[in-house]
Amino acid sequence: MAGFPKKLVQKLEKRASIDALRTLPETGDLVDFSSNDYLGLARRAEILEACSSLIEASHPKIHGATGSRLLTGNHAWHKTLESMLALHHKSESALVFNSGYDANVGFFSSVPQRGDFIFYDELVHASIRDGIKMSDAKGYKFSHNNLADLEILEERVSKRDAEREVYVVTESVFSMDGDSPNLDALSKWCTSKNFHLIVDEAHATGIFGEGRDLICQLQLENAVFARIITFGKAMGCHGAAILGSNELKTYLVNYARSLIYTTALSPHSVAMLLASYQFLKEHSEEVISKLQENIRYFRNQLQKLHLEEHFIKSESAIQCLLIPGNEQAKSLEAHLRQEGFNVRAIRSPTVKQGEERLRFCLHAFNTKEEILRVLQGIKNFID
Repeated sequence: MAGFPKKLVQKLEKRASIDALRTLPETGDLVDFSSNDYLGLARRAEILEACSSLIEASHPKIHGATGSRLLTGNHAWHKTLESMLALHHKSESALVFNSGYDANVGFFSSVPQRGDFIFYDELVHASIRDGIKMSDAKGYKFSHNNLADLEILEERVSKRDAEREVYVVTESVFSMDGDSPNLDALSKWCTSKNFHLIVDEAHATGIFGEGRDLICQLQLENAVFARIITFGKAMGCHGAAILGSNELKTYLVNYARSLIYTTALSPHSVAMLLASYQFLKEHSEEVISKLQENIRYFRNQLQKLHLEEHFIKSESAIQCLLIPGNEQAKSLEAHLRQEGFNVRAIRSPTVKQGEERLRFCLHAFNTKEEILRVLQGIKNFID
């Protein structure tokens, strides 16, 4: 085996020295407070059976994509799925990508042009930041969920140029804090400035707006230039889509390299998505209400156990316990694992140093007993 580059060895050693070296985990038979399967759709036998029925009835039977969507991989089910997504999420069009990462990189690397500006929340996902780095446009970050800071930033850097487009990007539910921006105020500000608002709905897809997303719940569909929805979280599948105008879809098909130069999702993956959305349409009230009930119970127990001060305020399925220091966060993770719970420590550099945390992902399938026991485990550790 050829020698490993010294610079890479040094980087790994440095990360290990601050207790931040990542490894691939084993979940084991633990109570799930870690996965993004918020509604429990990934474990629904009915969805798997419906997917199998779709595949069995298909002709010709083919399980591989065989190529990119612009070559041989554009299965008829892709068109069916995109039409359904546009209707369900109240958008003019939808374009399916292989993942949320591919969707964000494809969008931000191709849509904003040289001379354009991108204003982005400082806590947006790494895929958005990577896409912005690949763009010819200039990117500027503003303070988290702070419209006043965005306004100051815009006044400071913007020059009145009729040819310049401005894009503003945020998330509807942030993955590390579980909080949300004031999307109504932000959309009104963008409209008044004729700026293009992009909202990543990864952690809201399927949960808000009767199984749609938060933009739909707030009835802001016409105020947003693009939405990124993902299927690897509440939908329990894999892949993503960009929602927007027909013109945006045409543009992305022609210029988004992460769509053009990759093998398409397999017919099986697309069939699974069709089955998952059908299940959600029929059972959205049941599973979403159960998730919301568990979120309320979790928050109520935080108050009763006097733990609320340690948690970031959130009304979403993501609840975060701040416990500064990688070593402390890992110690609490190990303690809860011994108690039978899968809860993940989020360490620096994934989050800022001093803002290390345990992230609890709540699910429709978690029981009240499980929620109470894991919170009691935290209290025992802290006290």
